[in-house]
Amino acid sequence: MNVADSRRVAAALEEQGYTPTRIAEEADVVVLNTCVVRQSAEDKAYGRLNSLKSVKRKRPEMVINLMGCLVGVKGHEKLKERFPMVDVFSPPSDPGPLIAHLTQDESKDHEDAATSLRFAFMDGDASAALSASASTSPAGIGVSLTLPEEERGKLVSAFVPVVLGCSHACTFCIIPYQRGVERSRPAEDIIAEARSLVSQGVKEITLLGQIVDRYGKDIPNGPNLAQLIRAVHPIEGLERIRFLTSHPNWMTAELLDTVAELPKVMPHIEAPVQAGDDEVLAHMKREYTADDYRHLVAEIRERIPGVAIATDVIVGFPGESEAQFQHTYDLLAELKMDVAHLARYSARPGTVAARRMANNVPDEEKWRRFRLLEELQESITGEINSRYLGESVEVLFEEKVRGRWRGRTPTNKIVFVESDEDLRGKTLPVMITWAGPWSMQGMLPRPARGAIPLSVVATPG
Repeated sequence: MNVADSRRVAAALEEQGYTPTRIAEEADVVVLNTCVVRQSAEDKAYGRLNSLKSVKRKRPEMVINLMGCLVGVKGHEKLKERFPMVDVFSPPSDPGPLIAHLTQDESKDHEDAATSLRFAFMDGDASAALSASASTSPAGIGVSLTLPEEERGKLVSAFVPVVLGCSHACTFCIIPYQRGVERSRPAEDIIAEARSLVSQGVKEITLLGQIVDRYGKDIPNGPNLAQLIRAVHPIEGLERIRFLTSHPNWMTAELLDTVAELPKVMPHIEAPVQAGDDEVLAHMKREYTADDYRHLVAEIRERIPGVAIATDVIVGFPGESEAQFQHTYDLLAELKMDVAHLARYSARPGTVAARRMANNVPDEEKWRRFRLLEELQESITGEINSRYLGESVEVLFEEKVRGRWRGRTPTNKIVFVESDEDLRGKTLPVMITWAGPWSMQGMLPRPARGAIPLSVVATPG
């Protein structure tokens, strides 16, 4: 979601005549788009802000924009007192405050300064900016998008937010407090944005939401996620559709059948479990049991043959005992998911868990549990990926990384291929020659000048 937000802000700046630079110290505008899901992310944001203090003293005309979840939707007076050098505070997904500040500055002639005014993101790739028109959707999201010239025909996969905010409020999660209540974008806006992206060379879109399978529940008589996907699917030139992140409680048979039936929808499901112990799940306010989750996984696999399932797990939640952690370990060992995104519990101010539960699992114990699950999942993923050896799979290539083309299979496996041809945006069959837990390597069966054998080098995903 932050990647999508950053692209929109960059686009809005380009419309004002700014061009991107990767050197923050040389920029006329610096945007710091923040995440506070975990303490480490929040600490990083504060570190970046502090690093700008000396730059601002030397160049007081520089505009610093603090954006995102650190600012949130409820005000920023304390942040303004702590960081007086920040000129503009923007809530998540909304470039409006920054653009309003810049356009009120009559000392800059933006139309005549397109090559001299520069902006930089402290995090993220500003060169991948999207350009947004006036919004008809919540929180500054536009529908008419124009990729920068350098990105047209080069951006292969793009994120399209469909649900902003969240109203579920798991006890550990700060998103509802910082991004606001759940708001679904109108389906016609989403379809228009997807068409615009595809017309500029995008081959794959990922529909985004904090709980994406709750799409439409806040719109009277509105479509659900399955119906939205069916509306997006016919777009000519669109090759792949994904969606994330889902909540197990709202993953319906209709949605699963939509994935199974529509050829453009990839057989790749994100279904976070968070814990494998019923008492911990209840304290998290997840509103399902470990057995409920087992039944869901079985149903996903039954309805979508060959599906890949990814999950999220938090270790060290307040009060989690060794026995309760073992239940989580055993569940992952039993279900053998394709991917498990692991996190150590981090208390977020204002959440129910932070206010009412003691963060009583020592950090070293959180790390121990994290590493046990990491080792388990590495073994499981390595075993799953090894089944691809000698098989031919369809890979959509996105970019060249360190001399090799990087792409993904329908099940979201990362594949590297060596080729002198330009593979960007092409979907090609690839013979898998090596498989590790984080990525795979392969070769084009009949490249123009003969297949090029690959060296076996493990590469992090």
